[in-house]
Amino acid sequence: MRYADVIVDISLEKLDKTYQYAIPDALLAEAVAGAKVKVPFGGGGRMIEGYIIDTSETPVFDPARTKEIASVVQGAVSLERRFIALAYWMKEHFGGTMNEALKTVLPVKQAVREVKKRTLVPVADEARFTEYYNEAVERKFTARVRLLEELRGKSAADYREVLQKLRISAATVEAVCRDGIFAVQEETCYRNTATGVWSDKRPQLNEEQKAAVEAVWQDYKEGKRGTYLLFGVTGSGKTEVYLELIEHVIREGKQAIMLIPEISLTFQTVRRFYERFGERVSVLHSRLSAGERYDQYLRARNGEIDVMIGPRSALFTPFEQLGLIIIDEEQEGAYKSEGTPRYHARETAEYLASLTGASLLLGSATPSLEAYSRTESGQYRLLTLTKRAKAAQMPQVEIVDLREELRAGNRSIFSRKLKEQMKERLAKGEQVMLFLNRRGYAGTVSCRACGEGMKCPHCDISLTFHKGGTLLCHYCGYETKQPKLCPACGSKYIGLFGTGTQKVEEAVLREFPEVSVLRMDADTTKQKGGHDKIIKKFSKGEAQILIGTQMIVKGHDFPRVTLVGIIAADLSLYAGDYRAAERTFCLLAQAAGRAGRDRLPGEVVIQTYQPEHYSITAAAAGDYLAFYQQEMAYRRLLRYPPAAHILAVLVQAEEQETALLGAGRISAALSRMLFPEEKTGTVIGPAPAGLAKANDLYRYIIYIKSSDYERLRQFCRAAAEEKRLTEAAVKCNIQFDFNPFHGY
Repeated sequence: MRYADVIVDISLEKLDKTYQYAIPDALLAEAVAGAKVKVPFGGGGRMIEGYIIDTSETPVFDPARTKEIASVVQGAVSLERRFIALAYWMKEHFGGTMNEALKTVLPVKQAVREVKKRTLVPVADEARFTEYYNEAVERKFTARVRLLEELRGKSAADYREVLQKLRISAATVEAVCRDGIFAVQEETCYRNTATGVWSDKRPQLNEEQKAAVEAVWQDYKEGKRGTYLLFGVTGSGKTEVYLELIEHVIREGKQAIMLIPEISLTFQTVRRFYERFGERVSVLHSRLSAGERYDQYLRARNGEIDVMIGPRSALFTPFEQLGLIIIDEEQEGAYKSEGTPRYHARETAEYLASLTGASLLLGSATPSLEAYSRTESGQYRLLTLTKRAKAAQMPQVEIVDLREELRAGNRSIFSRKLKEQMKERLAKGEQVMLFLNRRGYAGTVSCRACGEGMKCPHCDISLTFHKGGTLLCHYCGYETKQPKLCPACGSKYIGLFGTGTQKVEEAVLREFPEVSVLRMDADTTKQKGGHDKIIKKFSKGEAQILIGTQMIVKGHDFPRVTLVGIIAADLSLYAGDYRAAERTFCLLAQAAGRAGRDRLPGEVVIQTYQPEHYSITAAAAGDYLAFYQQEMAYRRLLRYPPAAHILAVLVQAEEQETALLGAGRISAALSRMLFPEEKTGTVIGPAPAGLAKANDLYRYIIYIKSSDYERLRQFCRAAAEEKRLTEAAVKCNIQFDFNPFHGY
């Protein structure tokens, strides 16, 4: 008798363990590790689904009392052993249950009916064909006669096209096939999503690009599998390095995964990869239909493709011979999952690379502080590209002080400088991009006269506006009333402000009514293929101005864009988040990098109320190291990642009093865990979460800071135990997040 250890499909902490079931003889071939099964569960024996984690011949309990697996779920996608190991690692390092982790590592959950292409081919010789035709004419089988006349002399014909063209029934075709005149051949037809035109052109790499490729490939040939950070200025040709390395890997019979942060990058990325590798490239992302996603998964598992491109979930592509993982724009928050387990693609890719013997390459013009600090500690190897490719020059950048514009009586969203530059570029037939930095502006209060934002005196992050005029810190709970005048300069121009892409579009059309404009935001891209349509139109020059949020500033390459206007650069500084300055620097540097990427020189106008802020001045100067050093000093002072680690504990309950009481008990228990000599540990909160109520649940947040990551994992287990044992906390739901990237 063989036995299976099964994780049941219930995501509760108290059920987060395996249950052993006997495998009936009839299921021995199918009930293997990774298979999805139905099992009787609990005293009532109700049938639920689960995943087999492992099998053995050793019973844990009395074999006579061990229940049997009822069935293997037909059509379910099975898990490979390495993904089971990866799921367990994710559960241990990012929280959640094993069931939640297993579902995460399955980018496709259910098989979808295959699309079959049916072809009619002749099997009878000419004599038999003629005899059969004459007989059909004589017996007045008009439908058969039309079919035979259509296919006479042809080697093959599409089954569906024949039915539609001749307007005959499938029964007619089947009758002719039964009589041995034709046969139907079937082949699987994939719903392929990657298209393009293959090209054998290979751009010449410059010396820096060659050195980066050689560094990674030399290690690879010597059996060293490391993690590399490719730090290259915008337009330096990082993608060419990726392509060259992938080609090396494919020659070795290996496969590659290419992660991109935004679906909006798919069109241009896939086009370049398709030109290089043809149909051996595929795409996997959430905008595909269930059938398209399943087909790409199937092609990867069957070894019919070499490269998979997509956002975070493409990391779990079932390649048998994975040789290289690339994470482009590795600093992006999109690589951090907002669902449980709250994994980060960077760390997860590191572990997957170690399981598969692959190399990991991170690429960015504005690396995350975590990645760059690891190059300093020797965990990652740093590779640099300091010059733009194609002999292009870095753009000229000018900072415009919006406080001065206000004093001069200009209340337009366009500064005088930006308006003047737009007129000049449009007159020359060149293209303009207008970037609206909306991240973090909602619910934040700042002064338009001096640029001062309302910050927490304890946490140095922006306070969030709540109904009734209250300003609240979602880290420590500090609360104050919104002032009517700016505390810094006494101005009355203080409060919530911001604008949307539609308002920017309206303002552009008022100033330049004859100009064609495209807008890329959540509304214009919600339909399938929406991103691609806009990018294609702008690439073809069908519009002179492209307006958008962060999705337009990453990775796109438009040769005729010579001006980038950044509408309100400092809005993201007001986010209630310790990463606000880092996000601002990255967004501005990436936006500036869209200008002048070819032979035409580029200019960038940064409009801001805080022109002296180090994230803005460093982005304008293109000086990452200056920003990194100042921001790391700030992180060390306040012990924020990567100088230390943070564990966020989210406590939720249906009753506000229950949630607050449970969060208080958990916070007290964690505080008691701190050793007297543990100077690096701090428990903050509970405080209302940024979204204080969601889905009828009240939410409170607790933060624990420590320089020791393993210590935080102990706190995580202690919080879960306190929730299980304490009456005040047992009615609460808790979630964990290590080094949170997104606010709650």
